[in-house]
Amino acid sequence: MKNLYGKALLTDPALTKSTAFTREEREHYSLRGLLPYDVTSIDQQIERVLGSMRCKSSAIEKYIFLNALLERNQRLFYRTMIDHIEEVMPLVYTPTVGEACKEFAHIFRKPQGFYITPEDRGEIATILKNWPEEDVRVIVVTDGERILGLGDLGANGMGIPIGKVALYVACAGINPAQCMPIMLDVGTNNVSLREDPLYLGYPYSRITGEAYHSLVDEFVKAVQFRFPHALIQFEDFSTPHAFEFLDRYSRQVRCFNDDIQGTAAVTLAGIYSSCRITGKKFADLNIMFLGTGSAACGAAELMVDAFCAAGFSKSQAQKRLWFIDRKGLVVSKNENIRPRIKPFAHEYPACSFVDAIRNIRPDVLIGATGVAGTFNEAVVREMAAVNEHPVIIALSNPTSHTECTAEQAYQWSDGRAVFASGSPFDAVQYGNKLFKPAQGNNAYIFPGIGLGVYASAARLITQSMFLSAAEVLANIVTEQEIDMGAIYPALTRVRKASQAIAVSVCQVAIREGLASTKLPDDLNSYVSSLMYDPSY
Repeated sequence: MKNLYGKALLTDPALTKSTAFTREEREHYSLRGLLPYDVTSIDQQIERVLGSMRCKSSAIEKYIFLNALLERNQRLFYRTMIDHIEEVMPLVYTPTVGEACKEFAHIFRKPQGFYITPEDRGEIATILKNWPEEDVRVIVVTDGERILGLGDLGANGMGIPIGKVALYVACAGINPAQCMPIMLDVGTNNVSLREDPLYLGYPYSRITGEAYHSLVDEFVKAVQFRFPHALIQFEDFSTPHAFEFLDRYSRQVRCFNDDIQGTAAVTLAGIYSSCRITGKKFADLNIMFLGTGSAACGAAELMVDAFCAAGFSKSQAQKRLWFIDRKGLVVSKNENIRPRIKPFAHEYPACSFVDAIRNIRPDVLIGATGVAGTFNEAVVREMAAVNEHPVIIALSNPTSHTECTAEQAYQWSDGRAVFASGSPFDAVQYGNKLFKPAQGNNAYIFPGIGLGVYASAARLITQSMFLSAAEVLANIVTEQEIDMGAIYPALTRVRKASQAIAVSVCQVAIREGLASTKLPDDLNSYVSSLMYDPSY
């Protein structure tokens, strides 16, 4: 414990235990008289937290309450989140974080994270020294241009890195002192934000071209200088920038893009798990995507690797994957096809979405559009007509942007759908069966990747790590969960999943010659020893 005493200790969020300080501690740290008489346990404090939180009338009020707790008592916040993750995580991250980002400037209380603007050009490495922690291992960075399905939210997008950091800590046990949320505040093209008198960001249109790219390049180089052991997670960048930065930096520094690679791995894991319900083999599947953005394209590219691992050539693997855009099936004769989509634009007659399902008979339908209701009744019923158990994965979040709800998927498929979504849904009773749909949440993947990179000191983060993570996650799903229609494990086991994924990342790092530290034989115990425990 740092040499803090009295009020300074009580108000330090990382060190305080509040009313849980013992009699002896109160004497030693000059706390007598500064606390009520009773010495409470952390469990009693959690009970008080939950009682206060549940009295709030809306999700955003609960978000504000929990954020205030984090600022006041870090360990109590994370202990509460870990022990009640199914209740708390949707408030800390999706779907509530979407509303929190929209209202970020209006609910702002206390600075969190680090902000970089165009006015910091040439001095990013210098100002990074202002961050109070030296041993940063995880950086989550966004430029706020494509926040969830909500679009350009500028500096309000800082809610995303803050939320992701909370998931790194709660889901994988990365020490909060080693995590850093960063906003590249390069302006916003959202006029209503710029005109909002309470908006806190750089109040100009987004910088573009060389000015933008050189700032990002300076940022990446500055991180290598200031925090050489840190991984960089790119988050919620526009699709062109997301792929550009991944291609540019992933062979140079330890970095990844969660919207591309994290989403890809969690989606692939769900497809692996779904085969246990449908009775089909992964190698036999045809998979169709609605949407051609970074999430869908990243998932398709990882699935190509998965099909290749099953014995396919790359071209054979690509032929198992199909894309739908606003005009219908993406085929080779279409014009203006995005370069990364071209390998999946097959020689095939143009047709509508529903006709494509009828003709191609996909086993799996994945939505990554950010547009609510795009899996309408006709779409779901057609999937049910060509499959005994249609696999329908609606990735878009927040909940208001999902392609269809769990209830719709079960009703329109006569209870035969295997459904998962990016946002959480309650259990659904259909006939005499209770379905408990699983959330395809990236929190199952990226925290474990980060922990594994930390543990192995991997110099780079590779596709093989995400492919391995998908396999590990799928294998964690129990038979009981499968029986209830869930293709992901319960969130209550997310830390165990992250630990297992981290071990697999270490194994990949060793196999690919990327581990820059000597790892012990017992990787499981080693990884476990690195995980932060927020108990007092």
